[in-house]
Amino acid sequence: MTDFLRLAEDIAREAGDMLLAKRPTMSREIETKSSPTDVVTTLDKASEALIRERILAARPDDRILGEEQGEAPGEGDVRWIVDPIDGTVNFLYGLPDWAVSIAVEVAGKVVAGVVNVPQRGEVYTAALGEGSWLGAERLRCNTGVPLSQALVATGFGYAKARRESQGEVVAKVLPRVRDIRRGGSCAIDICSLAAGRVDAYYERGVNQWDFAAAGLVATESGARLGGLHGRPVSSEFALCAAPGLFEELHDLLASLDPLRGA
Repeated sequence: MTDFLRLAEDIAREAGDMLLAKRPTMSREIETKSSPTDVVTTLDKASEALIRERILAARPDDRILGEEQGEAPGEGDVRWIVDPIDGTVNFLYGLPDWAVSIAVEVAGKVVAGVVNVPQRGEVYTAALGEGSWLGAERLRCNTGVPLSQALVATGFGYAKARRESQGEVVAKVLPRVRDIRRGGSCAIDICSLAAGRVDAYYERGVNQWDFAAAGLVATESGARLGGLHGRPVSSEFALCAAPGLFEELHDLLASLDPLRGA
């Protein structure tokens, strides 16, 4: 795991440095994916290409799942899960909350994860059973926080109908918690939870490359990560908090039927 983590961190740092040096303005080459608000830049693709090249140079038989190029076949049980830029809209607007996320999965279990937040100069790392870290600082999520005092991070999808549903849900959550934060990057939100900067996180419709590395950072900090009604975290729903708060927030969200609609 140490070798995996070291390689993932080296690659995530290199990709982050490249992105910082070449960050575009809003007028440069931008495409849309699922909707006009779901954007991808030429640098999303360039970052993923760089990451794939570095992984395959070191480990040519491994599989790679990336947001922009999908899954590349390989041999064996090792798969790399890559988000070349999580928080592309923030990246375009010059906001600091965007990240390069790289996780390593062995036989279906994430064993190492790195989330590099280049504009903040922060690199989160975790290895299974060995804790999670922000630089040299060991991370511990906030514990003993009741729902009424919880600072809760969330995010929203790109399709209009889903946003309408998510807006209705968050309007019911807001009076029950300390406050809501919307940072614009799933990976950073979950790492912020691990660092004690927020108490809980939930979101519908995030993908494996968004939460794979950050999820390990969070669970190694003592947090619980899952879906609704005992299901594992998935693209359907992601919920993360310390035990106790996890269950309180889960029950509130479940009562609001957050998966309704499109």
